[in-house]
Amino acid sequence: MEVHPANEFYLQTREIATGNVVGCAGALEVVPVSQVRLPPAPVLDVHAYLADVPYTTSKEARRAVTSSQNGIRGDAGVDISDHGLTLDDEFPDEFEEGLVQEIYRRLTRTSVSDIPGPEPESLVLGNLRQFFQCQAGEIDFKWQELYGDVVRFKGPFGEDRLLVSDPKALQHIYQTSRYDFAKQAERREVSRLISGRGVLWAHGHDHQRQRKIMNPAFGPRETKAFAPLFSDVASKLGGKWKDFISQSPNQESVIDMTKWIGPATLDAMGIAAFDYEFGTLDNSDNELGNVFANMCVEVFGSLSAKDILRQALAGYLPKAIFRYIGDNAPNHRLEQLRKASAVATKVAKELIDGKVEALEVGKGKSDVMSLLVQANVSEDESTRMSEEEMIAQMRTFLLAGYETTATSLCWALLEIARHQDVQTKLRHEIHRKEREIRERGDRGLSASDFDTMPYLTAVIKESLRFHPASPSTYRETMKEDVLPLLKPITTLSGKVITELPVPKGLKVVTSINGYNRHKDVFGSDSHVYDPERWLVPGRIEKTAYVGVYGNLLSFAGGVR
Repeated sequence: MEVHPANEFYLQTREIATGNVVGCAGALEVVPVSQVRLPPAPVLDVHAYLADVPYTTSKEARRAVTSSQNGIRGDAGVDISDHGLTLDDEFPDEFEEGLVQEIYRRLTRTSVSDIPGPEPESLVLGNLRQFFQCQAGEIDFKWQELYGDVVRFKGPFGEDRLLVSDPKALQHIYQTSRYDFAKQAERREVSRLISGRGVLWAHGHDHQRQRKIMNPAFGPRETKAFAPLFSDVASKLGGKWKDFISQSPNQESVIDMTKWIGPATLDAMGIAAFDYEFGTLDNSDNELGNVFANMCVEVFGSLSAKDILRQALAGYLPKAIFRYIGDNAPNHRLEQLRKASAVATKVAKELIDGKVEALEVGKGKSDVMSLLVQANVSEDESTRMSEEEMIAQMRTFLLAGYETTATSLCWALLEIARHQDVQTKLRHEIHRKEREIRERGDRGLSASDFDTMPYLTAVIKESLRFHPASPSTYRETMKEDVLPLLKPITTLSGKVITELPVPKGLKVVTSINGYNRHKDVFGSDSHVYDPERWLVPGRIEKTAYVGVYGNLLSFAGGVR
């Protein structure tokens, strides 16, 4: 190995724990060139050696570096032709300046480890116990208040992760980056267990193709046509409550809403999405309704330390092994998932068979199930869907769509019960609309009627904001990227940054609760349930367009 005879000083970085030679806080070091040894190489890969070769530059660029880093300087005219590159007067200043800027950027950019965050509780679990054993959103709000909108916390064995609620960063993750912030591998496997290789599991091209096939079923005209169907189910549910109360002593009773809303939601979804009546409101022994009852609570409820560790370690397993465990391990939560999936698959196959028969006799409709069956026989590969994918989409609607809708309705009813003033205003608006309907001779509410009920819309938005069905999503960077920030971050080393470089493979938790209660977006009273915020201009700041409805993140956003 030959000591390079050039520069008096040389920029060098210490290798950090990950093995990446990148700049991080406190990692820059100035060493005498006599200690620097360069390996001989026929060609210098600029990107590979960028942080390792001595540099030269124009006077202007050199001054810029010297002024930024005291004691670091370079001498022009260094010949490193033995390594395939010579930086001398033949190179334009722009090239040399660009090279130095890239070196400087790599050596001084902020590392995720320099972002403020809580101390880990343990080496094995990091902060995961705090995150998974609290009420939904509790730790998000606490860390957001203490550390800001981007929080570095520890996963298993000291692994750095990010909790993000910054609106601009979330916009980049969900909208701008498209598929570059993918679902974490272990979360995708859970999606496969829940619903198969459907739209929740798919990524990239497969996800685009599946979305394209199903989109026609959810256009404005199609969704408005669901309104009378939903009203019929709601009327049926209300009638059962009236009967229940009339048969009770003193004409009053306590009703467990969670036991009624689930079956009603499943019936409404069956009619709207599949043109099929499940009849779960009338049949308490319905297999589908029973297996879904409290399924999410039992499977995804509060985790023990062992559950958290198993879940954390799953991310390090090869996919084939993780898949085998998910399909075969004798674990109560996994067994519940497998049971629900088996019932959903059985029902899905029965529905598909019925739709195939209807299509063969020319009675195909435009519901989701009919569109999927038509896609199964499409000659165009871009619009074709396999039988496995069809069943997966059915399971997605049955397992994911049903549970989230029922949960959101229950939270909305709870807040209406808690806030009598909200209930009174909402009741008055509904009564006014009912009088209008009777006066024009109609029987029930239409989609256009809902559009002219601003307080009802405000209550729905506020309920979705305050209690999102999913408190967070779990992503992983597919490549190096840079997160733009709405609010600057002061790092642990005292540096103020307006964007954060993130490495490939970083696990990121997007805090839906944190964004939906963000004070810069929804006001200083964001932790107060108040539908009026949606009716008063200026109370909600659109700092960044993130979500698909009301700029909320409750339904996530973007292509994924």
